[in-house]
Amino acid sequence: MAQAGSTEPGLRRRVLITLCLTEITSWGILYYAFPVLSVSISADTGWSLPMITAAFSLSQLAAALTGIPIGRVIDRVGPRSVMTAGSVLAVPALVAVALAPNPAVFFAGWVAAGVAMGAVLYPPAFAALTRWFGTDHVKALMILTLSGGFASTVFAPLTAALVQHTDWRATYLTLTVVLAVVTIPAHLFGLSGPWPNPPIAASPADDDHSAVSRSRAFLMLVLASSLGAFAAFAAIFNLVPLLIERGFSPSLAALTLGLGGAGQVLGRIGYLPLMTRTTARGRIVGTFALTAVATALTGWATAVFALIAISIGAGVVRGIMTLVKATAVTDRWGATHYGRLNGLLSAPVVIVMALAPWAGTVLMTWTGSYARAYFVLAAIAALAALAATASMPRSSKLRVP
Repeated sequence: MAQAGSTEPGLRRRVLITLCLTEITSWGILYYAFPVLSVSISADTGWSLPMITAAFSLSQLAAALTGIPIGRVIDRVGPRSVMTAGSVLAVPALVAVALAPNPAVFFAGWVAAGVAMGAVLYPPAFAALTRWFGTDHVKALMILTLSGGFASTVFAPLTAALVQHTDWRATYLTLTVVLAVVTIPAHLFGLSGPWPNPPIAASPADDDHSAVSRSRAFLMLVLASSLGAFAAFAAIFNLVPLLIERGFSPSLAALTLGLGGAGQVLGRIGYLPLMTRTTARGRIVGTFALTAVATALTGWATAVFALIAISIGAGVVRGIMTLVKATAVTDRWGATHYGRLNGLLSAPVVIVMALAPWAGTVLMTWTGSYARAYFVLAAIAALAALAATASMPRSSKLRVP
């Protein structure tokens, strides 16, 4: 291992470029392709949409459970072996999904894909950049998530175009080839290099990761992040059905989803200046409050241009939310045990995100329409903002601007 803070600038640039490329590809194919293809999968197979969505939700549960040990491994040895293995596993997992002759194989393929997601999506990438970039990690995280914001912008319309010319199975097989060609060699060669030692904790309390994980501030951070993520991602995954319910064509609905991804880019561009003008508590409370407003407006609006504009605005808020979550641990307890603590924070968040797509369809059935379901999701986001007010430890007041 290298000493903390000794990472060469050339290595850091290579790592950042690699992760920008692989996060766009991994998120776009493993995650954002599904909401575009779900209706086609149901129509072709005869499997119900709630059942299909439950399979994807199960993949998110697998990702959450995988993320906890992965955070510990990355803290010790770095991300190269973990993220390469995740990319390799994703290939047979998606092939199983694409060729599934029955629901059992479909579910099994998504479970394996979920394990792969736990190894290649944002949490391990955040841990890698936080350690390699040291005090410059916020800028690196902003650049990474800025790039990652294009995942839905690129892959939602691409997926829609592919399925219009072939079918959902051929579309997934094509995307799997892209995933393998891009991410496996990138993780294997782009993430090579010495793994720095962890930084020294700012205080004895911050060095005790077990005590931090049991503290009231950490538990409230988990609660707020989980409620906020549930509301935001249930809204994302049910946006295309909502828009179709409102009279959008499938292609226009997919484009609107993609424009939300462009909004995420705008939110991430503005994060650094926002960080200099706000506190960590203000950022997290404000983000979840705005999520509540945007979600309620989505359920209320009916005009095409209004819904597109709201989708972009909601994307801006999600872009900020991603960086608020990525920096939540370092804002409060430093980077000494970032991989471990972020894994513990991410696990319940990913679990509720796993439930979010399925729960959104259940809410639609319960309330009678997707529009009414969005009002329920807005109330959940408001509860997240309330919980976030208690997510700061007292000692953090000395460190957070």
